[in-house]
Amino acid sequence: MPHLDLHYVDPRLVAQYDTDNGERDDLAYYAALAADLNARQIIDLGCGTGVLARRLADAGHQVWGIEPAPEMLAYAQKQPGAGRVVWLNADAGGLGDWQADLAVMTGNVAQVFLEDDAWLATLRHLHAALRPGGWVAFESRNPLAREWEEWTPEKTREVTPTAYGPLETWLEVLDVSGGRVHMRGRNIFQTTGEHLDVHSTLRFRTFDEITASLGQAGFRVQDVYGDWQRTPFTPPRRLMAFVAQRV
Repeated sequence: MPHLDLHYVDPRLVAQYDTDNGERDDLAYYAALAADLNARQIIDLGCGTGVLARRLADAGHQVWGIEPAPEMLAYAQKQPGAGRVVWLNADAGGLGDWQADLAVMTGNVAQVFLEDDAWLATLRHLHAALRPGGWVAFESRNPLAREWEEWTPEKTREVTPTAYGPLETWLEVLDVSGGRVHMRGRNIFQTTGEHLDVHSTLRFRTFDEITASLGQAGFRVQDVYGDWQRTPFTPPRRLMAFVAQRV
C-alpha cells in the first residue's frame, strides 16, 4: 500500500479535497470511455471521495470504489448516491477475481506508486480482477513537460472558504530526482493560525516506462491520449491518458 499523505488522512483536508481539485475535466472523459467500451462492471481504484464512482453508478454501471485511506472512504460513503456503489477499504491487493470489464485510476493515482515493483504488482492485481479482454485506463503526467516547475508558492497560493474558516494553501517543490518529485503543501487555517504541512512524492514515469510496465503485466496499449478530448498523445503534451486491454 502506498504511503498515505496527510490530505488523505486529516478529516478537514479530506472534506476540502474536491474543492481544492476544482472542476475536473477527466470525469466526463472516463464516463464516456466506460460507455464506449460497454463496461458494465467497473473498478475505481484509489477512488478518493468517490466523485467518479458515483457518477458511473448513476449512469447504470456496477461500480466498486476501492480506497486505501479510511477517512477518504468514510467521506465518500456519506455523499449523495453513495448507496449505489460497492465500497472497499483496500489497495489493489484486496481485489478478487471479479471479471470486471474496466478498471480506472484517476486523479494521478498511478503516480503515487514510487517503486517499480509496487506499480507492477498493482497492474498485475488489476489484470487478475478483469475479465479476458477487459480494459484498464489511467493517466499520468508527462515528465518531459516538467509541470512541477510551475508548482511554486507564487503560482499556487490561494485562500478558500472551509467549514473551519479561510484556508490558505500553496505548494513548493523540495526535490526532483530519480523520476520523483517531492513537494510540500502548506495549509494555514487563518482563523486559528494552525499550520499543516503535507509532504507528498509523485513518480513521473516516461511514456516508454509505462508502456513497458503494462506489457509486463499482461496488457496491450490500445490508445494514449494527450488531453481529455482524446487528442492522440505527442511528447510535448502534459497528459498521458492510457487505455490498455488485458491479453
